[in-house]
Amino acid sequence: MRETEAERDEEARALDRIEAVLAAVEQQDAAAVDSILDPLHAADIADLLEQLSPANRSDLLALWHGGIDGEVLSEIDESIREEVIEALPESVVADAVRELDTDDVVDILEDLDEPAQEKILGALEDADRVAVEQAMGYPEYSAGRLMQRETVVAPEHWTVGETIDWLRVAEWLPDQFYHIILTDPRMRPVGYVTLGRALSSARDVRLKDIAEDSFRTVKATDPEADVAYIFNQYHLISCPVVDENGRLAGVITIDDAMNVLDEEHEEDMLRLAGVGDESSIQDGVVETVKSRIPWLFVNLLTANISAFVISRFEGTIGAIVILAALMPIIASMGGIAGTQSLTIAVRALATRDLTGANALRIVRREAMVGAINGGAFAVLMGLVGWLVLGMPLLGVVLALAMVINLIVAALAGILVPLGLDRLGLDPALASGTFVMTMTDVIGFFAFLGLASVILL
Repeated sequence: MRETEAERDEEARALDRIEAVLAAVEQQDAAAVDSILDPLHAADIADLLEQLSPANRSDLLALWHGGIDGEVLSEIDESIREEVIEALPESVVADAVRELDTDDVVDILEDLDEPAQEKILGALEDADRVAVEQAMGYPEYSAGRLMQRETVVAPEHWTVGETIDWLRVAEWLPDQFYHIILTDPRMRPVGYVTLGRALSSARDVRLKDIAEDSFRTVKATDPEADVAYIFNQYHLISCPVVDENGRLAGVITIDDAMNVLDEEHEEDMLRLAGVGDESSIQDGVVETVKSRIPWLFVNLLTANISAFVISRFEGTIGAIVILAALMPIIASMGGIAGTQSLTIAVRALATRDLTGANALRIVRREAMVGAINGGAFAVLMGLVGWLVLGMPLLGVVLALAMVINLIVAALAGILVPLGLDRLGLDPALASGTFVMTMTDVIGFFAFLGLASVILL
């Protein structure tokens, strides 16, 4: 209850801020805008900008003397980031991106068109521009795009004292880092030491003697989804990235890995709903229509398959009209059961909990679950047909159709995403459509087919 109240209080404060900002913009009161925005966290400023209309957003950016810094720019939703960058003076953009690590700059560039990318790249110093361009040369959604070039490196033979002395006089260090990466003479990472372990050890202790057991590396060409899995599986805080020769190329930190996990989960959810994996609340009417209409068209085709099956039993429905009222019950129960299995399967595939080693056991489990659930609801629907409708044989038809469809739904919910995964396709992409089609078609066919055999 406390958490709910806290969320409501935060939402109320956010609404008050938006109203105050809009009032200040309308009155062209730059001082009021500064007083509202300057104390806010970068994420809160980004949320506020996303809530405004394009016109109000543009007016606010022109009036705000504090201006957008790099942290705010990286927090802004990618659907409006390009619009915001175009509305800002080049000097503001330049100052903002110079504050960012290379991984954050790459993250911003990935979602911009070429003119906007050049605007960002042109604002960087030569060394930073080269580093960003090299990162952009790696495949999209790879570790090379995710890593930051700013690392803290020490030779493996150094002692804790030598390392601390070097850190104190170093001209430059990343704003945040978690490990000191140990390298051999060829700049190949061989281990890492946490800052806490280094600071708590005696000065004469060698770094390689207090290296972490969790050390591992990833290749710059590895998919970012694999990187996120490694972080989650082995509870990593950071992970060195190596090039094709095994030399240190950069480092990925836990915040970037968790962002990938969040994006993967969001994409799965959007794809299961059939609205496109890049849909956003900030999208306009045209973008929203484009993202949704393809799957609506696919659903229209599959609905026609169901309609065709029903039309094959027109005589049965005409003879026993009550069947038309009962058909949606069978289809709906199958659809819900299929969605339950499908959601579990897609999530398990994403986390690699569902593999070839345990697939058969999971399929058997889902079949048993479908049979048990089907049996339970079969008894209930059988009683409805007998006691409520006064047709004992109709109760038998309802019961048998329920068992068949719930078993099929459970199996489809697990087998369809498994099959798509084996084909190298995203199991979230079209699983929902296939599963719903199977449960509708088989549910209608089983119910009306059994009715034709038993009742006529």
